[in-house]
Amino acid sequence: MNEIPKVVFSDSLASADWGETTIAAGDLAEAITRLKRERSDGYLLAHGGARFARSLVETGLIDEYRLLIHPTVLGAGERIFLAPLTIEPMSTTVFSGGAVAHVFAAHP
Repeated sequence: MNEIPKVVFSDSLASADWGETTIAAGDLAEAITRLKRERSDGYLLAHGGARFARSLVETGLIDEYRLLIHPTVLGAGERIFLAPLTIEPMSTTVFSGGAVAHVFAAHP
């Protein structure tokens, strides 16, 4: 993980101490578009909280959703999807610990 190039989206950080990490500030859609162009395969994987995920969804630049569901009851939480999405189920994987991974193709 330390050797993998990483991008942190932040308007407040000036630098990152973790190796192979750069900071992206400003317009999220522009940064994602640039990063997709820079990658030979166009593949990016995003990790973050609900607010970051909602921001990514709003860009309309997500090609595939990979949702990992853990069997935990919280009783409250933030929604990731605030508006209906057009998605197509591609695969589901059930893990022995009870987690389930769903992969959906996004359609604009």
